[in-house]
Amino acid sequence: MIDFLRPALAVAVLASATACGASSEPKTPAAAATGAATAETRPSADATPVTATMPDVIGGNAGRAQEQMDPGLEMVFEDTSGRSRPVDDPAEWKVCDSRPGPNEQITAYPVVFEVVKAAESCA
Repeated sequence: MIDFLRPALAVAVLASATACGASSEPKTPAAAATGAATAETRPSADATPVTATMPDVIGGNAGRAQEQMDPGLEMVFEDTSGRSRPVDDPAEWKVCDSRPGPNEQITAYPVVFEVVKAAESCA
């Protein structure tokens, strides 16, 4: 009879040994458990913008000024004639002023170009 119970006893011993090593808590990566940053970490909402120097584009073509800027940079073209015209094609306008000014650090966005039609003069 003891020979008949040996396989059952072996299964019971193995099952209890496996259960001792098991945990009811889910496994987490070490980075998550310690609070370390992962590839999915997002920057904080109050991150300061990367600074760059504003080129001197005053008096030049607004389209060319746009080409000189980083393509990911937020830019706005404002009609400075006082007529509030939309600037649909910057290549048809010239730059009268910019914010920030020439050779100043770009620390806030958007960068603003004050422009007039190419045939007009800056006031």
